Amino acid sequence: MIRVTRSIVLEDSEIELNFVRASGPGGQNVNKVASAVQLRFNVAQSPSLSDDVRERLVTLGGRRITRDGVLVLSADRFRTQELNRADALERLCALIREASIAPIPRRPTRPTLASKRRRLDGKKLDSRRKSLRRTPVKDD
Repeated sequence: MIRVTRSIVLEDSEIELNFVRASGPGGQNVNKVASAVQLRFNVAQSPSLSDDVRERLVTLGGRRITRDGVLVLSADRFRTQELNRADALERLCALIREASIAPIPRRPTRPTLASKRRRLDGKKLDSRRKSLRRTPVKDD
């Protein structure tokens, strides 16, 4: 059982971990040990997530979400399975925490009278400045 937030707790059965060979440093050990972790979490079928959190998580997941609604995270920063496993789980928890925060709706505001006046005064100044650039009209 993984506690993500106070209200969100993931069951171990919801997370699938596969260990694969990692690229990168490690010498001959790279060819023998499957230290990279591929974490799969079915966002679409998870009973732990509310509909709002699920929607935001799909948006945050981006390319990491499959057509079936499965979030796939790969972790191969470290040389050991344990550290990569912990890294993948922490990244999953961070994504879910971020998705659990509801965005604050924007309240449309009107410009103040003073800001309208400042804008119009600026336009008048620009107009006056540009009118002075014109060639003067000759009086006959």
